[in-house]
Amino acid sequence: MSSAVSNAPRPYTQGIFLMCVGVACLSANDAFAKALTAGYSPLQILFLRNVIALPATIVIALLFGGPKALRSHRPLAHLLRGALWVGAAMMFFTSFIHLGLAEATALIFVAPFFITVISAAFLGEEVGWRRWLAVLVGFLGVLVIIRPGGATFQLVSLLPVATALVYALLMLSARWVDSRESVWTLLVYLTGAGALLSALIVPFVWVPVRSEDLWLFAGLAIFGTAGMTMITQAFRFAPAVVVAPLDYTGLLWATLFGWLIWRESPDAMTVVGAAIIIASGVFTIFREHKQASD
Repeated sequence: MSSAVSNAPRPYTQGIFLMCVGVACLSANDAFAKALTAGYSPLQILFLRNVIALPATIVIALLFGGPKALRSHRPLAHLLRGALWVGAAMMFFTSFIHLGLAEATALIFVAPFFITVISAAFLGEEVGWRRWLAVLVGFLGVLVIIRPGGATFQLVSLLPVATALVYALLMLSARWVDSRESVWTLLVYLTGAGALLSALIVPFVWVPVRSEDLWLFAGLAIFGTAGMTMITQAFRFAPAVVVAPLDYTGLLWATLFGWLIWRESPDAMTVVGAAIIIASGVFTIFREHKQASD
């Protein structure tokens, strides 16, 4: 009886729960950012988000990683990653000024496909024809959403796609970090580097913060930090193949927040394109899991 219990499939409820709530928090973070773009530069929003979040990030790192989580063996690598983070966030926040929340969110989901392309082209990793097919299908979904050459095409629609590219570089740049450093170290230094680098430019775009907007900046930092923490923990409690596809629930939250706050409704082509991107992304996740287990 005991052996039967020990061989039973492990429940991943905790990981699934953390991933779902974490994605919802990050979607709320995006909604706060979009609301703030009406009165502030994306750079100022990013700067204040990082400054407010940094103390909480340090506390979280100490709780889960101990004092060693604050030590970096390659500070320059973190500074370069911070530059990528600032660039990605700036473009994504800027896209909120012109695009609906759901549309921008759907387009950023092509980041995994950029990771595949970069890994094959520049890192010499072997990529099979099935993953290349998934990449092509994913970009078909992008074309369906942005409709280049069509009457509804906006050049700004390329911003979330560019964000996805820089975000893919950010994910791959984790290889530059010393292997002795934990994910909590990465989280602290990414937030700190983002605050430092954005501080160098923010005086040129700074406007006084209105008191009625303070709760929006606080919410941006709180939900963003909570989301990243819970998603990080989710991957500790459950395999990637279980929790990674749940990242796409962010599109549901983005659609809900967009409708509730701004009365945005994604058109049929955006829904179709998002479905294509999600389907190819889920296929890629399960394909990588199958190859890893073979």
